[in-house]
Amino acid sequence: MLSCKEATRLMSQAQDRNLGLAERVQLEMHLAICKGCRNFSEQMAFLRKACRAWLDRERRLRDGES
Repeated sequence: MLSCKEATRLMSQAQDRNLGLAERVQLEMHLAICKGCRNFSEQMAFLRKACRAWLDRERRLRDGES
């Protein structure tokens, strides 16, 4: 079983690369039992979505769109 430290490392790495099957399975198993890591995962997803929205808005403003 993954530790929380290993799980958060995998969640971070998943932002930059595709995780292997074994890594995904281990991470999903950990997330199924660890509320703290599930919260961390949800927070990362929220921040990723917010950053993308901000970048899209900046691009539209730069290009003269509303």
